[in-house]
Amino acid sequence: MRVRISSVRTAIIFCVCLFALAITVSAQQRPLLTDDIDITPPGALEISAGVDFYQDARFPLSGMEGDLTRLGNIRIKSGIASNVELQIEGVIQDYVSIDSINSPAIPLNIRGNSTHDFGDITVSAKIRLRNEKKHLPSVGLKFGFELPNTDQAKGIGTNQINIFSKIILQKKFGSFAGNTPRMNLMGNIGIGLMSAPLDRFSQNDVILYGIAGIYRVTDHINIVSEVNGRASTRRNAPLGTESQGQFRVGAQFRASSLRFDTAAAFGLTRNSPRTGIIFGVTYVSPTIFTPAK
Repeated sequence: MRVRISSVRTAIIFCVCLFALAITVSAQQRPLLTDDIDITPPGALEISAGVDFYQDARFPLSGMEGDLTRLGNIRIKSGIASNVELQIEGVIQDYVSIDSINSPAIPLNIRGNSTHDFGDITVSAKIRLRNEKKHLPSVGLKFGFELPNTDQAKGIGTNQINIFSKIILQKKFGSFAGNTPRMNLMGNIGIGLMSAPLDRFSQNDVILYGIAGIYRVTDHINIVSEVNGRASTRRNAPLGTESQGQFRVGAQFRASSLRFDTAAAFGLTRNSPRTGIIFGVTYVSPTIFTPAK
C-alpha cells in the first residue's frame, strides 16, 4: 500500500525535520546540484533557500506537462564532526501550470488547469574520506534517502521511497588573493535505487552523475557551471524513474554574510524540463552549538 500523507501532516514533518537538524546538527553549493566535498564548520548551520522556474516540465507517471514553479527550495546542513556533515532538503510547495494531461497511468485529483503539492524531503550524510593532496583530489562519500511525502494524485511527485549513494571527488587549482583557489572542480558518480510506482516489488537502479566547476572572478563573484543528472540502467525505465539531466550555468554573489546565486538550466533528456531559471540565497551561521565528541 502506497503511503499517503496530507498536506498539513507533510508541513509538520518538514518543520520538525528542520528543527531537529538545527538542534542536533558544505554538500552542494547553490545553484549547483553536484556535491562538493567541503564540510560545513562543526556547530554551524548553512541555510539555503531558493525559487526555481522551469518551462515544459514533464511528469510521465501522471502524463502531465506544463510549467513548474518551486517555491521554498530549502536546504539546511551542518557539520557534526570535522569530516562529517548532515543535510536535509525539500520544497515547501511545487506549482504546475498544466498545458496538457495525456494518458495518466494513475488516478489523479486535479481541478482546473493547475496543481500544487509539497516536495519530497531528502535526508543525507556526507563523509570526507581523504583530504586533497598536491596531485590527487579529495574523496568523499554521500548517502541518503528520499521520503514519500508527495501525493501522487496531484500529478507532480511519485510518493515513493528512494535511496542513493555516491562518491565525491574534488580538486582545487590556482590561487587568488593568497591561498584561496581560483578554480574548484567537483565530480560525482553513484547509484540510486528508485522504487517503481506501478510495479510491485520492483525498482530501477539509476546511475547518478555530476561534474561541476566554480571559477572565482573576484572576491565577491564566482561563475559556476555543471552537468548533472541520472541515467536509467533499464532500456524501458518504469514510469517515474526515467533518465533526467540538466546543464546549468550561473553565478554566485557574496554580500556581507550572504551568498546570492542565480543560474539558467537546460534539459538534457526527453523527460527533463526544457529550460529553467534559478534564484537563491545562502547563509552560514557562526557556531551555535557544540558537536558531541
